[in-house]
Amino acid sequence: MHLNIRDTRSIVISVMILAGIGTLMVYSSTALMSMRSNGSGFYYLGKHLFTVCVGAIVMVTLSKADYQKFRPLVYVLLAVSLILLVLVFMPGIGISANGARRWLRLWPTTFQPSELVKVVMVIFLADYMDKNIQRMREFRYGIMIPVGVMLVFQAIIILQPDFGAVMSLGILTAGLLILGGARLSHIGALLLLSLPAVYVLIMSSPYRAKRFMCFLDPWKEPFGCGFQLVQSFIAFGSGNIFGLGLGGSKQKLYFLPEAHTDFIFSLIGEELGLAGALLVLGIFVWLFIKGVQVSTRTKDPFSYFLTLGLTMMIGVQAVINFAVSTGLMPTKGLPLPFISYGGSALLINMASVGILINISTRNEKRAMESGAYADNLLRRSPYMKRRK
Repeated sequence: MHLNIRDTRSIVISVMILAGIGTLMVYSSTALMSMRSNGSGFYYLGKHLFTVCVGAIVMVTLSKADYQKFRPLVYVLLAVSLILLVLVFMPGIGISANGARRWLRLWPTTFQPSELVKVVMVIFLADYMDKNIQRMREFRYGIMIPVGVMLVFQAIIILQPDFGAVMSLGILTAGLLILGGARLSHIGALLLLSLPAVYVLIMSSPYRAKRFMCFLDPWKEPFGCGFQLVQSFIAFGSGNIFGLGLGGSKQKLYFLPEAHTDFIFSLIGEELGLAGALLVLGIFVWLFIKGVQVSTRTKDPFSYFLTLGLTMMIGVQAVINFAVSTGLMPTKGLPLPFISYGGSALLINMASVGILINISTRNEKRAMESGAYADNLLRRSPYMKRRK
């Protein structure tokens, strides 16, 4: 029982700390930009705080709802996600920014459907693997059907384009299928077959090909395609062990692009130093461990796969963001969960945590009931009566 209580508290506290750090870093990275574009240094902070509050409401709501009711709606959720992905291409509804068309216009804000796809895909896979647990080693059930659903979404997301979402969705699906019992040989063969497609996607666009080559050697063009990565390195180097102090970043002064979104981890490294970066990394590791522990205490396969999937979803996004910021992966537009500025990702991640808390508290309730039942048996036993 006490372990379950610690799981729930640890998850809540971890998310609160990450959201708090995110709020501070969003303000630090956007104050000047906000002042110049809106006449107030608090414009982006206000929008971020509004999203955090809405996300907290969603998290609390889902922590108390019956998550099992998602199962009958799984195909409806898939259809809605597909429709929303297509709507981003419609004039007047979809919004284009920086050469990408990923957002829907929802007054007074915007929404990115690819973020919703990730959590819907987790719910679908959890439900699917529960129903087909005995057939997951067969190629048709373990690979063809679930991967086919994933490819439909990936094909539309590529057109937006959003390669970060495509990659995270692929890793998430492959990881869950392996945990669900799919053959490693099938997964490996699929990965090998996908390599030519990845190569074509990169090389078919001169812009993407150049960015990939600059990832291999960003210092070759430090003022060209390697600029963002080089500035990220400078941010980490400037931070040293304990950082320049909150608000002391120089890279946010229009040197490091997307300092408040995709590269906010670099800003953490600059202002809070290696110590702050390791603290954030440690909290994510702790959150991941707690999520896995919650999954081991579930009572049914659907809850087990759902918990692992949501935990993995958050973990994969964090790892990719860390890797991009430190130059271990090519630059992709993927925010750091709970920390980066961006409403859609923050809302979806908070909703996912709400479901995790829901499952954890149900584990806790079962543990309490079983503990009370065991205590009752002890009180009724002849041995305990004789001792009294």
